[in-house]
Amino acid sequence: MMARMSGVDILGRPVGMNMMPMVTVGALFPMWAVMMAAMMLPTMVPTLTTYERLMISADGTRAGWLGVLLGYFVVWVAFAAVIAVVQVALIGFALVDSLGIATSGGVAGAVMIAVGAFQFTRAKEVCHGVCHAPMTYFMGHWKTGFMGGLRMGLGLGAFCVGCCWGFMVLGFVGGVMSLLWMGLATILMIFEKLPAIGHHVIKPTGALLIAAGLVVTII
Repeated sequence: MMARMSGVDILGRPVGMNMMPMVTVGALFPMWAVMMAAMMLPTMVPTLTTYERLMISADGTRAGWLGVLLGYFVVWVAFAAVIAVVQVALIGFALVDSLGIATSGGVAGAVMIAVGAFQFTRAKEVCHGVCHAPMTYFMGHWKTGFMGGLRMGLGLGAFCVGCCWGFMVLGFVGGVMSLLWMGLATILMIFEKLPAIGHHVIKPTGALLIAAGLVVTII
């Protein structure tokens, strides 16, 4: 068994090999905010393209386009703050380590099963419907100008969070600092928004996550 090493540093603070670095919301929030921006920008392409078409066929403006973009990111940055708080809480309960990786197969499996089960819910269906077909949302909530675009962006962002939050939470399985793992989550979100196959990948993805979660839990 490895012995614990302890002592004090030159400032008199206790140190030791068994100590975890202090992780705070203030430290995690910028990381999550940048990561959200990088992950969600590719998934916004259908929405922004749809608004571009409305700039020609309706009374959309470039200011409105920028408003949609800003509103979208405001919601996701707010979600970044929430998930940073969640991560600190999970670290406090020793459910994830300082890198955001689940500390046991049971925790990792539970996260995967929960996210997989959400893929079969009505909430997922509704939120995905808006993200998958933003034209319908624009037609029902159309407002002009920058402020109009901002309000529509906030609404679209809320539905997008409702649709994709689970893929972000999966970061606690493979590590929120893992570019490979979070890149995989981004790919899943992009596939869900593809016009031709988006609706067809939701439940298979859910079934795969549940099965993988059960395997991880048992192992």
